[in-house]
Amino acid sequence: MIFWVSVSVIRYPHGKRQRKNKIKENRKTPEEKILLFGATLGMGLMPVIYVFTPFLNFADYSLPIWVNILGLLLAGPSLWLFYRSHKDLGLNWSASLEVREEHTLVTDGIYQSIRHPMYTSIWLWVLVQAFLLPNLVAGWAGFVTFGILYVLRVGKEEKMMLQQFGGQYQDYMQKTGRLIPRMGKEKQVH
Repeated sequence: MIFWVSVSVIRYPHGKRQRKNKIKENRKTPEEKILLFGATLGMGLMPVIYVFTPFLNFADYSLPIWVNILGLLLAGPSLWLFYRSHKDLGLNWSASLEVREEHTLVTDGIYQSIRHPMYTSIWLWVLVQAFLLPNLVAGWAGFVTFGILYVLRVGKEEKMMLQQFGGQYQDYMQKTGRLIPRMGKEKQVH
């Protein structure tokens, strides 16, 4: 619950500011809405149901303490990366596939080495959830629902950015990793 509150506190001012920057192009499809709902269900509602009701107790199992400790250790980097990615994006942030009127390509801060640090932070978040909730449903629901959202969305997001920024984004893709920093020389994107 502390994690959810922290994420909400981080995101709230950015969402409030972002509403002032008008949408130029909205690519929020019914599929996108379903995927966002599913991720919210898996990362938010299922853990709440698990914590406050016995409804999911049938799927409980035990975890070694080192897994819980690892979950706690991953929470800090996940929250920091979530905060940093919002801060560095500024008015360019959107919860869905949208281009803003004054949309710019952000390539500094955390975005200097990772194209999608917010996704990286959420991957860490769903691992934290799995490592702290000893329940096959509530613990892993975030991993599954966010995983589906990520797989179906990231390609569309990058296509949208290529259409918006063209060669500038193509060059950026060559220099950065999608989820983790690229090591060594510039490599071709698969």
